[in-house]
Amino acid sequence: IILFAPILLNKLRIPHIIGMILAGLAIGEHGFNILARDSSFQLFGKVGLYYIMFLAGLEMNMGDFKETRNKALVLGLLAFIVPIGIGFVANVSYLKYGVITSILLASMYASHTLVAYPIVTRFGISRHRSVSIAVGGTAVTDTLTLLVLAVIGGLFKGETGGLFWIWLVVKVIFLGALIIYFFPRIGRWFFHRYNDNVMQFIFVLAMVFLGAGLMELVGMEGILGAFLAGLVLNRLIPHVSPLMDHLEFVGNALFIPYFLIGVGMLINLRVIFGEGDALKVAAVMITMALTGKWIACWLTQKIYKMSVLERNLMYGLSNAQAAATLAAVLVGYNIILPTGERLLNDDVLNGTVLLILVTCVVSSLITERTARKMAMDDSQPEN
Repeated sequence: IILFAPILLNKLRIPHIIGMILAGLAIGEHGFNILARDSSFQLFGKVGLYYIMFLAGLEMNMGDFKETRNKALVLGLLAFIVPIGIGFVANVSYLKYGVITSILLASMYASHTLVAYPIVTRFGISRHRSVSIAVGGTAVTDTLTLLVLAVIGGLFKGETGGLFWIWLVVKVIFLGALIIYFFPRIGRWFFHRYNDNVMQFIFVLAMVFLGAGLMELVGMEGILGAFLAGLVLNRLIPHVSPLMDHLEFVGNALFIPYFLIGVGMLINLRVIFGEGDALKVAAVMITMALTGKWIACWLTQKIYKMSVLERNLMYGLSNAQAAATLAAVLVGYNIILPTGERLLNDDVLNGTVLLILVTCVVSSLITERTARKMAMDDSQPEN
């Protein structure tokens, strides 16, 4: 599948990412039932997810990121506030959900995953400022979304007594500082001592999973730890080096396709188009997510007087829902209210999968088209 899906869909001019998701839909238990979504898909899928975030951190131009960090912060805050604001109003007024359900659902519109990032790498424009802004904005948005998720999860575990919020933020800041301080020093010592390519590759993988695992330990999603690991190892791994080639090769050839196929396997078209409000819920979710992100990118473009191409690239990269969205819906689905109902019901679960599919398709198409134009346009500002 990983070999033939891109070959076949290339002829139809469909991005590889969409091909993997559609392949997952076809072979999964809700399609032709060729493969079960077993523990191997969950494991490799998680690795793929961490890998996307890790590579995004690893390939950022840290010297020039300092120039774009304010823009990234503004985009990240807008990409969180706008979708969660308009989403909350729509959830309460149109879908008639309760306040906590509406907040959790609206936070899912705000989060996004850099699923289209490999497209940017393929066109060689990963060092453009709009890419740095989108990547930095992703870290801000997802951190805020995951904090909302952690707080709502804690609310139903009876953990939100007095200092819960402060304690959670303190733990995340402390762990982030720990990763930023120790990981580069350990990395420098290891690379100085061991020159073997295989050893170096395994060491970097260990750092990614250690960062992700530590974040999960304090109650956050592992994607934040993986992204941080990429940022702090950035200066130790040259952009043109055998180690960087190995990291990108294994990620794009194995881990990331596994994750995308696994996402496709979640899609159940029968439920979505069957009884219930899944289609109505999905329509609201998709509209809110796409509109909220576009407004955030449009405002960022106007504030900093950026080009339309840059806005489109930021929009394409910050559009796809996957990681934090999946985490949020599964947390909400597993919370049983005192009434016996789930905090997020079956309609939301299936609507979420449709949201993931549509946003990944839109993100991939916009990023592919814009990246191609940008690669051909020398007038665009590079970092």
